[in-house]
Parts: sequence; C-alpha cells; structure tokens
Amino acid sequence: MPGRCQQNPVLAGSAALAALGALVLYLAEPSGYGKYSAGAVPAGAHLPARAAWFLQELPSFAVPVGILAGQPSALPGPPATVLLGLFCAHYFHRTFVYSLYTRGRPFPVVFLIRAFVFCMGNGLLQGYYLIYCAEYPADWFTDIRFSLGIFLFILGMGINIHSDYILRRLRKPGEVIYRIPQGGLFTYVSGANFLGEIIEWSGYALASWSLPGLAFAFFSLCFLGLRAFHHHRFYLKMFEDYPNSRKALIPFIF
Repeated sequence: MPGRCQQNPVLAGSAALAALGALVLYLAEPSGYGKYSAGAVPAGAHLPARAAWFLQELPSFAVPVGILAGQPSALPGPPATVLLGLFCAHYFHRTFVYSLYTRGRPFPVVFLIRAFVFCMGNGLLQGYYLIYCAEYPADWFTDIRFSLGIFLFILGMGINIHSDYILRRLRKPGEVIYRIPQGGLFTYVSGANFLGEIIEWSGYALASWSLPGLAFAFFSLCFLGLRAFHHHRFYLKMFEDYPNSRKALIPFIF
C-alpha cells in the first residue's frame, strides 16, 4: 500500500488546510450560520438544518469509505486502520446521528456548499494518507503518542456529543430561541462542544503523528476556537445574568 503513495498532494493538501485555518483567524469574522445567519443571505437560500448538516458532513465519511472500498482485499496497517475507523466514526455520528436530532436554524446554502467542499477535500486528504501513505512501526500501538492520542480522541468525542445533547435540550422542536446552556463543561466555558472537538482532533493528530492530522487539528483550533469566542461574546450581550466566571474556550483561562 505505502508504495502507491504520492507525497506531493499530501504536502500540498496539508499546507492548504493549515493556511485556511490561518486565514480564518486573520479574518476573525463569525461564519454566517446558526446565530449569525440572520440577513447573511437571501431568505430563500436556506435548507432545513437537518438536511444541511447531513449533506455537508457526508463527504467526510463517504470519501474515505469509498477509497477503502475501491482497494483490493488488503487493508492499511492496523494502526492506520484504527485511525481511519475513528475518523469515520466521528463523521458517521455527525452525518447520521447529529443531523437527525439537531434543532438549529435553517442553514444558508452558500455555507453548505463551502462546508461540503471542505469536508470532501479533508476526507480525501485524511483517507488518502491513512490508506496509501501511513507507515507505523510494529510497536506503534504501545507508543505513548498513539495511546495518549486515542485517549484524547475518545475523551473529546464524548465531550462533544454530551455538549451537543445539552444544547439540543435547550430547545423544544420548532423553537429558535436561545437559553444559557448549563451542565457539563458548559459550567466552565461557553464553547464546550467546540472544546470537545478540538481535543478530539488534537488526539487524532498525536495518534497519527502526521502532517494531515496536524493540519486538521490546527484548522479545528482556529475555526472552532474563533467560533467559541464569538459565541461567548454573543451570550454576554444577550444575557445580563450570564455567569461571569465562564470563559470562552479554556476553563479558568480564556
């Protein structure tokens, strides 16, 4: 498998992903969906949140699975197979579970298209690397980078799912009002769901010890960290009784 790897596309894709994260930080503007979608695009250019989340997240699951399905009977090495399984497990949940239960606002089509293209590109980058390029020593399963990375991935995914559950329970079906989230890591930060996903992809980067993994973790930190900051500012403006001790993303710090 590794002999079929082309390093130049992997390097270019990783650089583009990291540059996109830096651009997000440089622009420092909230992405125009959810709380920030009002007036961003014409009223007709929206899809229901459930359909939009399903469509935009699907490529991150379908592209790696499709690459793998197109292979001969051989799988990549065991560590790469585990990492690919975790990547796909995250996006299986986002595509087939999260999208089914979300109660968000109608989603602007222009941001759906952007997210679809991003998920397709990132799914191709991560899947291609793990299936064709990743080479790990026989003892990688016992390496502290792999063990700690897998622990962080599972921890972060658990935080992310639990935080999404708390947010979902704030609204009854059909409501679009905002309430202060309580419980879990929302006790300490406004972006508990974002913190969970950042931890998750940081763990993936550590366990994979790869440029594509590092680039994706960096992009996630930039995009989700900035979104957590904007959410925190939004809550402070909207609710006079918003907890003063709560930070944006990192408990007790920021």
